[in-house]
Amino acid sequence: MTHHESTKGDSGVNATLNPYSVGLKLIFRRLFWDLSLTARSHRKVLKALKNKYQGEKAVICCNGPSLLDVDFTKLNGIYTFGLNKINLIFAKNEWRPSCIVAVNPLVIAQNQGFLNETEIPLFLDHCARRIGINRSKNVTLLDSCDFPSFSRDCSISIFQGFTVTYVAMQLAYHLGFKKIALVGCDHAFSFNGNPNQIAVRSGPDVSHFDPSYFEEGQEWQHPDLLASELYYDLARRSFEQDGRSIINASTKTALRIFPQQTLEEFLIDGS
Repeated sequence: MTHHESTKGDSGVNATLNPYSVGLKLIFRRLFWDLSLTARSHRKVLKALKNKYQGEKAVICCNGPSLLDVDFTKLNGIYTFGLNKINLIFAKNEWRPSCIVAVNPLVIAQNQGFLNETEIPLFLDHCARRIGINRSKNVTLLDSCDFPSFSRDCSISIFQGFTVTYVAMQLAYHLGFKKIALVGCDHAFSFNGNPNQIAVRSGPDVSHFDPSYFEEGQEWQHPDLLASELYYDLARRSFEQDGRSIINASTKTALRIFPQQTLEEFLIDGS
């Protein structure tokens, strides 16, 4: 989910929006990042990873309750993307993802302890630095741009597309994967309020694979399902234009943007 800046008056209601001032803020923010030694080093890492897994398959492990239906023993030898607080499933099995992707500052801050201790490769929004994520050789920082797009080269920037799953799709394209499967992408959330609203969790979390994913009293950002569907469709078209594909192998899902297969079919499919 992206965080867009707004111009507000004293009442909190959006005031007149000046596109030139907004544009200048974006330019200076980008220049500040681009000219830093940190950006240069992480961009070098990302460039080295470009098309490293060209033509291979990968699985994006989303965080819906149906993730618990996955037989993780079948993912041995398959590159897997874990998202956000995927580490909460580690106590249930021996599987570990090939990498973990997180871009939402609330999630990064809440999972800071694990992120600073793990040796699993991490792809994080560069806000992680100010949140307190340590400099480490397993951490690769991403620049999030507010221009709506599908990035084929993540060394420049990514667009968050209102869901970390969209970021993982861009990384999968960047790494060269030809066919991607989603598991645990239920695309269904229980909340009261508006999309993108930051709220305080009350009661157990029934929208994720672990009821303590967002614990009682923790802040979380409401999903924007319609906006994420828009960018999922852009991801689908971007993959297909290059002879690649994304399929949905989730056992329970409300997402109809992608063709559906079982995980078993995906793994044995030679195309």
